[in-house]
Amino acid sequence: MADGAVGNRWCKVVGAIAVQLCLGAIYAWSVFTPSLTRVAEEGGIYCFTAKQAAWIFSVGLAVFAVVMVVAGRLQARIGPRKVCLLGGIVLGVGYILGGVFGGTFAAQLIFIGVIGGAGIGLAYVVPIAVGVKWFPDKKGMISGLAVAGFGFGATLWVKAAGSWFHLIEKNLFGLPEVQGVFVLYGIAFLVIVALGSIAMVNPPPGWKPQGWEPPSQTDAKAAASGGTDFDSATMKRTPQFYMLWVMFIFSALAGLMVIYCIKLFGIDALHYRGMDVAAASTVAGTAMAAYAILNGLGRIVWGSMSDKIGRKSALTAMCIFQGVIMLLFYSLGGTAAGLIVAACIIGFNFGGNFALFPAATADFFGNKTVGVNYGWVFTAYGIAGIAGPQIAGYFKDAAKGAETPAAWLTPFVIAGVVCLLAGVIGLLLRPPRRAASAG
Repeated sequence: MADGAVGNRWCKVVGAIAVQLCLGAIYAWSVFTPSLTRVAEEGGIYCFTAKQAAWIFSVGLAVFAVVMVVAGRLQARIGPRKVCLLGGIVLGVGYILGGVFGGTFAAQLIFIGVIGGAGIGLAYVVPIAVGVKWFPDKKGMISGLAVAGFGFGATLWVKAAGSWFHLIEKNLFGLPEVQGVFVLYGIAFLVIVALGSIAMVNPPPGWKPQGWEPPSQTDAKAAASGGTDFDSATMKRTPQFYMLWVMFIFSALAGLMVIYCIKLFGIDALHYRGMDVAAASTVAGTAMAAYAILNGLGRIVWGSMSDKIGRKSALTAMCIFQGVIMLLFYSLGGTAAGLIVAACIIGFNFGGNFALFPAATADFFGNKTVGVNYGWVFTAYGIAGIAGPQIAGYFKDAAKGAETPAAWLTPFVIAGVVCLLAGVIGLLLRPPRRAASAG
């Protein structure tokens, strides 16, 4: 069955990006951390510790990753459109409740972290699984495009939050600024994800792109191009699964650490070197927005590049590049230009994870089973989502009262070293042997 019989497959990409724009709001978390951690003496309402603010973000990421396993199985049973719509509803309701009742740490942890994270986990895998099925000929590129909105979305929601903070100063909803923004976020998520889910449908059985032929099951390259389908149980018996999983933990840990702390670190580092707090906050906000833009761009570029140079080479290069920059991040962050440039590079490399790992999962373990299998690989992201922000939060809290930003050096070095280790693992990657497959 050719392209013309089912319409333009690129419409699925538009729907995917719309959905991911909303899911990426979790990466805007750093915009809330200064307000959440402001002490009472400075007018703070919430007075959370740095670790508490990190826990809301970390729990959201962890629940997101765990629920993805369920979502992969669920979409195979009831279809991707329904799962995507359900995810949008859960995400939107979580943020609305977080706005209305989120005056305490426990409430934000439950509504934003647990319920919001579950909504992201339900919807996130759908555009990837649908995209790979519609674009088996361009898996790296389409994986990048399908999740590019997640990275770009952070910029949108950071900017929206800034504008809405001023709006809510006039008592919109009768809520404090942070909670009022949560309500506005939730309403937007409900509407946009519902519209994007309309395009989330699988191609009909037997469909393939015009002029493309799938690799033969007897082809020696089939196991490296998605031609051999592994079920999840079989996949988890291969060393390749664990190699990808550990690489994902190490690589994602660095990016998630920076997402959590870039505004706090930027303010600390720039203020220590003579910049006033207001100006430092503005520069750090710019770095955060630049991070988000390059995060989205990195998904597209790394994905497209991997189609040309191979998934192994792209994964290895990305991890090593990220490791080097993380080791330099503390020094680079001491100037406005250095902070923004470093944020761009880290965001660009971090974005590559979300194009390369789903494409590698499809390559190694099959195109048809990627929706379920990538959910298992993606549990690595949940672990990284706890480890990265918590390591940074721990060292920041431990240095309370210190006059220098030196507390940030150790977590950045830890992140840099594990990224380099991920690059070493990448050098050892080989496609799984077809004999290991259940099929």
